[in-house]
Amino acid sequence: MPDVRRLPVPQGLAGERVDVGLSRLLGLSRSSAADLCAAGAVSVDGRPAGKSDRLVEDTWIEVTMPEPERPREPEAVEGMRIVFDDDDIVIIDKPVGVAAHPSPGWDGPTVVGGLAAAGYRISTSGAAERQGVVHRLDVGTTGLMAVAKSEAAYADLKRQFKDRSVTKVYRAIAQGHLDPLTGTIDAPVGRHPGADYKMAVVTGGRPSVTHYDTLEAFPHASLLEIDLETGRTHQIRVHMAAMRHPLV
Repeated sequence: MPDVRRLPVPQGLAGERVDVGLSRLLGLSRSSAADLCAAGAVSVDGRPAGKSDRLVEDTWIEVTMPEPERPREPEAVEGMRIVFDDDDIVIIDKPVGVAAHPSPGWDGPTVVGGLAAAGYRISTSGAAERQGVVHRLDVGTTGLMAVAKSEAAYADLKRQFKDRSVTKVYRAIAQGHLDPLTGTIDAPVGRHPGADYKMAVVTGGRPSVTHYDTLEAFPHASLLEIDLETGRTHQIRVHMAAMRHPLV
């Protein structure tokens, strides 16, 4: 039987493009979400949806997922280090170039596959391709990532991330020296008006707040500690670029 997923459009995705909303709801790459739209596999309230259509709160988006590819053998992930491990969770240090979980269009290494190859049994909660995954880091981001091993841990961690009771701290290197050295960037983030595949600070974008503190200054760059009050796509990169201190 086809895998049909029917999901309500939450307030946070109102006004977003269909392909953007799908990528966030299902953990797909945006190009994969666009391919589903082009194939006629996506509808909103029963009407076929194009990738650039805008989502409306409280409507229902229905997606017919493609037949899953033949499962790949789990592969060890070079450079992925176990930081903490108990009966409920495992925390890993994710390298750059590794996705959190398998997704259409991605055939590289994944955290889920790396854990399976290392003999870890993780929670079976969540969509089949991302069982145990309670939060994600982008492929190009390195850092700590928690994966649930027990069902109780999965439910509890998902609730904590939803309630934003988890403290997440980021570090980044930006060009130049910020003035002031410690501050807050409060600027709305949305789709770039001239390049829809990019995010930018735009009038009418979603409220976005970034707090930063300079930890160390180098001749031509700064090491920053960053706390996100909101979690928009590429928020740190967008805000730093808007301050004319792009990440390096």
